[in-house]
Amino acid sequence: MDLPTAQHPADQLEIRLSDPGEVAAALPQLLGFHPAESVVLIGLGGPSGGRVGLTVRGDLPPDGDAARTARLLVRSLHSDRPAAALAVVVSDEADDPAPDGSVADLLPHRALVHELVLALAAAGIAPRDVLLVRRGRWWSYDCPHACCAPGAGTPLPGGVSALAAAAVCTGQVVAADRAELAERLDAPTGSGPGMQAACLRAAAGRAARLQEVGRPALVEESWAAVRRAVARYRPGAAGQGPLDDDELAALGWALRDVRVRDRALQLALGPDAAAAEVLWTECTRRVPAPLDAAPATLLAVSAWLRGDGAMAGIALDRALDGDPEHTLALLLRRALDACLPPAGLRDLIGRAAEPDPQA
Repeated sequence: MDLPTAQHPADQLEIRLSDPGEVAAALPQLLGFHPAESVVLIGLGGPSGGRVGLTVRGDLPPDGDAARTARLLVRSLHSDRPAAALAVVVSDEADDPAPDGSVADLLPHRALVHELVLALAAAGIAPRDVLLVRRGRWWSYDCPHACCAPGAGTPLPGGVSALAAAAVCTGQVVAADRAELAERLDAPTGSGPGMQAACLRAAAGRAARLQEVGRPALVEESWAAVRRAVARYRPGAAGQGPLDDDELAALGWALRDVRVRDRALQLALGPDAAAAEVLWTECTRRVPAPLDAAPATLLAVSAWLRGDGAMAGIALDRALDGDPEHTLALLLRRALDACLPPAGLRDLIGRAAEPDPQA
């Protein structure tokens, strides 16, 4: 299940609910990729009741699993305390034959829609509408008019929506699907042997340095190396190319130290947040397991704080693939599954940086 959030800029954008098709057309911006065979719940709140909040997505369930899927999705959405919700079924499935044998067919996935409405009502969330999106058109399951007949539907709005424009302003690049989003973390072609050798050299050098200066000094040296690397990825940084294998391998080993990694978490809250996220992405792509677990976890935090829950989930999957026992990644996975909002994560990181008054 993907748990992306429409935070900046969507948390400041009022969606005109008089046109549900506009919301349906904006699903790729809300999710970060074009969904297929999916069910999506969009939380709505704010003074007008039309502000987009948390958005959750799941695969369409197999027969007999509709009730469980609906409960899981609604439970996740409820963590954001929305006043209402818009449910969207994205599917290319054909219409269902009418059970009484009449000529009129029915929109597909009605059993799932029924369970979604029941689960939303049980959670005290008003179901504003339930839509089907199929092959460039949308339908409302509750609409009695001819335009909502299974063979009709309404074309999705053309042009650039407000959410799409906001996404462009923030540099969001929408993936064709979730698999393409995950491919953004794939290792570059031919990077394996050289990086493996670099990691061995970095391990030997770190062990020797530990014997020479001790752990506290090594932590400070490692943190200084992280700061220098982040500076090289700042927008507009001149005269400095990307890190080579040896530099990235050294960072991978440095971030295995929880004291260095926890300092690096704070970068997501400061002016170097964007540069740090680029660095974590590069480390995740190029360093091998288990060294990729720490930068992947840092990448998940960065993505989560800017509202990209889909990438946060993918990065956490990568971290736990590299190190299934990685403590921070496991904690963040549970928090993401519980739909901790970005503001909650920001508060936790900020409080973790405060000095202990008892120390």
